Amino acid sequence: MRALLGSRLRRWTALVVAVLIVAAAAVIFWPRSTETPVATRDLTLPGAKAPWDAAPVQLDSTLYLPTATPAPAVILAHGFGGSKASVVDDAQRLARAGFVVLAYSARGFGNSTGTISLDSLDAEIPDARALVDYLATLPEVRQDKPGDPRVGVTGGSYGGALSLMLAGTDPRIDAVVPVITWNSLQAALFPNSAEVGATGQGSDGAAGPKTPAEVTAGADGVFKKYWTASLVSSVVLGGALGNTAQVDVGPGGIGGGSQGGSGAATTGDPNGGDSGTGAATVPSDRDPGCGRLRLEVCAAYARAADTGRIDDALTKLLTRSSPSEVAGAITAPTLLVQGEQDTLFPLDQADANARAIAANGTTVAVDWYRGGHDGGAPDPETEDRITGWLQHYLAGTGPVPSAAFRYSVDGGVTDNGRPRTRVLQADAYPGIAGAPAVRRTAVQLQGADQLVLNPAGGTPAAISSLPGLSQASGGLSSLLTSALPGQSATFSSAPFDRLAVVTGSARVRVTVSALPSVTTTAGSAQAATGPVLFAAIGSRNSAGTVTMGRSAVAPIRLPASAAEGDTTVTVDLPAVALQVAAGDQLIVRFTTTDQAYAGPTSAAAYRISGVTSVSVPEANGVRVSAGEVPIGTLIALIALAVLATVGLWIAGRLRHRPRPAPQAAAASGEAGPDGGPDAAADGTPDPAELDAPVLPLTIRNLSKSYPGGVHAVQDVSFEVRPGQVLGLLGPNGAGKTTTLRMVMGLIRPSSGEIAVFGTNVGPGAEILSRIGSFVEGSGFLPHLSGTANLLNYWRATGRPMADAHLDDVLAIAGLGTAVRRRVKTYSQGMRQRLAIAQAMLGLPDLLLLDEPTNGLDPPQIHAMREVLRRYAGTGRTVLVSSHLLSEVEQTCSHVVVINQGRTIAAGRVSELIATSGEMSFTVDDPPAAAAVLTAIDGVGEIEVLGDTLQVDLGRTSPAAAIAALVAANIAVSSAAPRNRLEDVFLDLVGATGTGPQQGDPA
Repeated sequence: MRALLGSRLRRWTALVVAVLIVAAAAVIFWPRSTETPVATRDLTLPGAKAPWDAAPVQLDSTLYLPTATPAPAVILAHGFGGSKASVVDDAQRLARAGFVVLAYSARGFGNSTGTISLDSLDAEIPDARALVDYLATLPEVRQDKPGDPRVGVTGGSYGGALSLMLAGTDPRIDAVVPVITWNSLQAALFPNSAEVGATGQGSDGAAGPKTPAEVTAGADGVFKKYWTASLVSSVVLGGALGNTAQVDVGPGGIGGGSQGGSGAATTGDPNGGDSGTGAATVPSDRDPGCGRLRLEVCAAYARAADTGRIDDALTKLLTRSSPSEVAGAITAPTLLVQGEQDTLFPLDQADANARAIAANGTTVAVDWYRGGHDGGAPDPETEDRITGWLQHYLAGTGPVPSAAFRYSVDGGVTDNGRPRTRVLQADAYPGIAGAPAVRRTAVQLQGADQLVLNPAGGTPAAISSLPGLSQASGGLSSLLTSALPGQSATFSSAPFDRLAVVTGSARVRVTVSALPSVTTTAGSAQAATGPVLFAAIGSRNSAGTVTMGRSAVAPIRLPASAAEGDTTVTVDLPAVALQVAAGDQLIVRFTTTDQAYAGPTSAAAYRISGVTSVSVPEANGVRVSAGEVPIGTLIALIALAVLATVGLWIAGRLRHRPRPAPQAAAASGEAGPDGGPDAAADGTPDPAELDAPVLPLTIRNLSKSYPGGVHAVQDVSFEVRPGQVLGLLGPNGAGKTTTLRMVMGLIRPSSGEIAVFGTNVGPGAEILSRIGSFVEGSGFLPHLSGTANLLNYWRATGRPMADAHLDDVLAIAGLGTAVRRRVKTYSQGMRQRLAIAQAMLGLPDLLLLDEPTNGLDPPQIHAMREVLRRYAGTGRTVLVSSHLLSEVEQTCSHVVVINQGRTIAAGRVSELIATSGEMSFTVDDPPAAAAVLTAIDGVGEIEVLGDTLQVDLGRTSPAAAIAALVAANIAVSSAAPRNRLEDVFLDLVGATGTGPQQGDPA
């Protein structure tokens, strides 16, 4: 930086550029409405007449119309505490996507009449069927046949359950997208994750759960008092809750329950207008303590709040409000979107819906996103997936949606010390029809028998989560989720020797022994209700920092008999997506109290024992993208990127001469501005270097360390020659991405040398203009088309437009007419191809690609393979970092293998494979051939498979083996290395140790 701004002219130039960039950003990103208004029609539609209604309810509704009709329709339902005004943005977005959208306020909310019955099959669901009847009368709606409109349904939370239950009771529904919702309202509000005497069988009696988040739904659960109270209060007290309840964050508006993101409901306008969210004004003849809640629901809740237990009446009500009653009858293709940060409706609820729907032979896809009632709205990719699902199954446009299972995990730290969120993807949701069962691994746990106490009064109580806690308090949430001394028992594994991702609900067996206490008597409340514990799963790093999986707990209520003896139970821990890095420990924790639940208040003591192992599910997904960047941060990064690009251009114009190669600098003995060797004073290179070949990339003894002793790269050295397609291989955390970023000048090395075409690399180096790169995302502007993004990127370089070779690059990308669409409509594969096209702009001499095939389907991967080969065939050079070893073997001519920040192997792919000594020979006389080869000193194991011999040659060369066979009159029709690159790679990594480094988990 000192060299870049070393003169007054450069400093003033940089200041002017910075001011211009900030001004441009303000103009570009200042909020303004640019979308074409959507035509709307306000309606009051008749609902159904429930058994307790005096007359059919009136549903306050709005119809949103697309530019072209007739079109398929979407019923858009809001979240609890919301109204039709809560989903305006989503209704308009779907209408612009070509749908007729019917948004309405459910009975008891907004200006709709009737009472709130919690999505009852006897009330809210018949209301929704009446809306389908109305859509069947509209000429603007496409009809499959008379009385049967082409219609889908979506919504979040309260609206999500309605979506499922409507699809399960009305065969006219053609597509379903429920978001952050429940399967069984009883299991969600009164969970019990323990099964006494269970053997670990799944729901169908087979050994172990077959899906990632299948959990026990035991009877007599523990009351989720704080969430339930917040929900009920939001419609009874309305605006009195203010912004503290965070009842329904809404999934990006898809059925979101509140405007402005507050999530709190408000009462209706006393003058009859719709305030936008919340329940309508309470009539004077209603119980003021119940608001617009149906009286039976209100009374049942009051009993549960008083006793902390569920009774038969409430059980029946919650059953009639649960998709579990009808999910097995759903025939419409269903995309289940659930939040990983959701203590109201956890991941197991979506799992139960997936199992029930798939069992009917219905198409099902599952998406876990990093958010939920505790964590926020879905990311743009998830929103795009929702829209794509509806477009295909309703409008018949677009490709067949993927049934892949997507989930997010927080990984290691980035270069700025922040956790890195990754999106992983498996081919399908494990365990449902047509998909393999989830893989489970038994992890051994250590820990002596431990004593835990339930304090008198149940106070103080641990805090795992409260409504809105994760969103409202940020880092405070992590602090509050710590277990209280004397109330918790923790069991831990040995440090992991590999990175693992717990994907779903882990299963553990535990023995709980009630201990005699002077404060506990046979007639106490504790003995009457049975012991209650709360189980959780997390990880602990080498520094002792504990991270509990999404602040979630699994409540356990043991039978009353357990208060007087030993009880062994199988417990399904909370379903999470939790990364355990190599060197970290997995921990399982049991506590006696939790502020969010209604636990026993009698003093008691228990011994926790028998926790020896935990069954951990893993989905083995592959990375498809990084986590989302907040829009404010994204804007700042874009501004900085543009500023940096302009600064590099200015620096290149002001620079008098390039810095010499490391070899020339060392020969001259001069010190450069950073203290390293530089050229002679007159700028003349050493004559000895003039005849040396100038390589595209030379790396010598490269290292990068961070404060705290984190070594991302320790000793990496290799060369890349013209015309090569070189694969940079290594396990997660090996240092691949950090190495590429140092080559690009984005990170300064701690030591070592990097030369690109004979010139030292550093921030602002002019030689960087000869590098094209795609590393860790591309940062496209989502509101611009693909073409506009490419043009803006090239203009920022300051180079002539003719040098971009845009037509050639677009032909390589193969995006067709999609390049004219906005990037926010792109799939992950389309974004990947656009990013690679951006890297190829200007046809750079050195191309650096980090995981270029992420998000591409097999035909696209094959096409990319040919592109890279052709590109290198022009004399240019390609360096590819990839986890797909089979693709590297087919694409790359050379490879460099690094592990734990060090180079451990390099060479031609064919040579590395051949060095293992494993060969396959096809001969005419296998027994005789085996005898000949066995007689050669040093030849190891020989396996005869038909007319083929699999031979470990050891140190014997293949040529010598073939010569011996021919000399023995044995015909050899083929000879080839037996190993694949994957085998060699695993041998190399295994020989040097595994385990990701904290500095580079990619």
